Amino acid sequence: MLISDTILQAAHITEAELRQEIAILLFQQERLTLGQASRFAEMSQLQFQRLLGSRHIALHYDLAELQEDVKSLQEHGWQ
Repeated sequence: MLISDTILQAAHITEAELRQEIAILLFQQERLTLGQASRFAEMSQLQFQRLLGSRHIALHYDLAELQEDVKSLQEHGWQ
């Protein structure tokens, strides 16, 4: 996704901050899982969880998300 510098300057936001805002919004709407949202925000899941916590946004975490996280960990060699 390419956002023009003009838009970023007008919004007084960096590209990284915009990615985080979009990730938070889509996570709140349950359109992205925690893992997907953290990847979109280019943050670790722990960093993203802390960001959510700083904004008092509750985590919704179900079996499908747990399975996705386990798969991701296995793909990255963590056992």
